[in-house]
Amino acid sequence: MNQPSSSRVSRERRGHVFLIGLDRVAKRNAFDLDLLNALSLAYGEFEADSEARVAVVFAHGEHFTAGLDLVNASVTLSDGWQVPPGGCDPWAVFAGPRVSKPVIVAAQGYCLTIGIELMLAADINLCASNTRFAQMEVQRGIFPFGGATLRLHQVAGWGNAMRWLLTGDEFDARDALHLGLVQEVMASEDLLPRAIELAERIARQAPLGVQATLMSARQARYEGETAAAQALPQLVKKLMASEDVKEGVRSMVERRPGIFKGC
Repeated sequence: MNQPSSSRVSRERRGHVFLIGLDRVAKRNAFDLDLLNALSLAYGEFEADSEARVAVVFAHGEHFTAGLDLVNASVTLSDGWQVPPGGCDPWAVFAGPRVSKPVIVAAQGYCLTIGIELMLAADINLCASNTRFAQMEVQRGIFPFGGATLRLHQVAGWGNAMRWLLTGDEFDARDALHLGLVQEVMASEDLLPRAIELAERIARQAPLGVQATLMSARQARYEGETAAAQALPQLVKKLMASEDVKEGVRSMVERRPGIFKGC
């Protein structure tokens, strides 16, 4: 039975940006059951916070995550992990609610297995130049159950995905950028400030426009382009009747930044 936990993850809201920090530093932020549940609950808090518009997921210490803690989380593999009450699914593959707002992941040091899959479920990914990646489940007799088999080939292409998934070999930040897993690479000291800066830029945009853009793009990704196309007219109709669109027009005419309220 999964028991919800609020340990192992820090939470902080700065304006409209919600910071979620993995904090099991002594174990290189490897995911045991407590960390799995705590991260899910943090995502749930972000989703429920009406003032939070963008999340930044980072890690305390030198490493993003050493992956799944096979010693202390074996129950996760044998019984199956479930999203705890009040939580959201950070990997968007398990039965449970998913966040509807943008998520940015900033990784450094080790980013292994389930850490890569956390990035594959996010919307924007940044990493430090010292980041080392590996999807090494085949070397441990298991397989990537957090979504890599579903998504890595979408961003990297089939051959590239199979190259790393079937060997478990390690790759670096330059490889990750080439594969499309990350969108920017920078020095480790610049990583979190850059992720927050990017989140703040997104948070300043019209909230309904951001939500509609993300909803449409995710629907196309997960349900197919036909389903996304069928939903477009209703999204457009809703947006065009909003106060945010009126404010967007006014701000353009008056040549000033828009002041959006998400209504």
